Amino acid sequence: MKKVAGGVTVAKGFKAAGQHVGLKRKRKDLAILMSEVPATVAGVFTTNVVKGAPVTWSHKVVSAGTPIKAVVINSGHANSCTGPQGDIDCVKMAEATALALGCAAEEVAVASTGYIGVQLPIDKICAGIPIVAGLLAATEEGGTAAAEAIRTTDLFTKQIAFQLDIDGTKVMIGGMAKGSGMVHPNMATMLAFVTTDINITQELLSLAMKESVCTTYNMISVDGDTSTNDMALVFANGLAGNKLIESADDKNFIIFKTALHTVNELLAKAVARDGEGATKFLEVSVIGSESREDAQKLAKSVVSSSLVKTALFGEDANWGRIIAALGRGGVNFDPSKLSISFDSDAGHLPLMCKGKPLVVNTNDAHKVLSEKDIRISIDMVAGGSEARAWGCDLSYDYVRINGAYRT
Repeated sequence: MKKVAGGVTVAKGFKAAGQHVGLKRKRKDLAILMSEVPATVAGVFTTNVVKGAPVTWSHKVVSAGTPIKAVVINSGHANSCTGPQGDIDCVKMAEATALALGCAAEEVAVASTGYIGVQLPIDKICAGIPIVAGLLAATEEGGTAAAEAIRTTDLFTKQIAFQLDIDGTKVMIGGMAKGSGMVHPNMATMLAFVTTDINITQELLSLAMKESVCTTYNMISVDGDTSTNDMALVFANGLAGNKLIESADDKNFIIFKTALHTVNELLAKAVARDGEGATKFLEVSVIGSESREDAQKLAKSVVSSSLVKTALFGEDANWGRIIAALGRGGVNFDPSKLSISFDSDAGHLPLMCKGKPLVVNTNDAHKVLSEKDIRISIDMVAGGSEARAWGCDLSYDYVRINGAYRT
């Protein structure tokens, strides 16, 4: 597997575009991602009981199990909690895109992100869709424009791409994502779109995506809030020409599954790194747990803790907050066996060893915690399972950004 430049347009047959159509003040706000031929699709959607109209529509489209042509994405307005009109407007987006691309509305997924409870400026969107469709291109620039258009409070675009070898056939996979705030475990807590030209069954594509989500997007947290609109979709159009992958035992399925997981993990980390107001990127590594599920619960509990996040912002080696977060993680463990440490490029800082607190030198702590990337390492000494979670600190700027979000 080789990393290459680009994102969602690296795979054969995929085109993308993004443009400003008046939904936001000046930044790009409408994107289309399409496949020249209908593509097999799999997806995972928000677990929030309150779901935006685009989630309901796209879940229906994906659940049909038939190939689809495109996804249209707007930023600036979530089209969530907008009543019957929201559903009508969502269908209008699909229909307008279908008309521009020459396909059926049921072959178009819809995604929206932005303000909740505000009706879509649907006339602007429907007028903008043909404009964006006219800009569709199978170029890196087209993919980047789409990645820019799906941003809200994101500071940077998030895209990644790789080249694979499947029995001598070149296969490409790329992805883009958005997410900065209202990000918390339990899928998807963001928008993510992955494209590949691999030839694979819908069942295996869905299996690979669902397995990957459990240890990628479901393991990030910025602020503890799960959005109403989140989804992650993967499209496979088969244009690479490899022999159809139709068995989970096929070595090529393992190769693809590894690549998909790598794309999803890198995009998930990018979302965590771009947390609203973040000054530090946080990785929580739990080893020695009795099961992977236990390790995931513990890692999530720590990475989601507001007190841990604020301690990291203040560069305070307050391990008491870490052990408290572990204790409420829903997993029984023996605190007398626990070891905890901080790590960064500046060094290693042990805090607790086998349940005993260690003397922490203030200067050493400041040196380690002043770095941008911090890892919290936790050894449960209870088994052979492990898990990782990613997040960021909680800063003054997070409150400023969200206090002024609508103003």
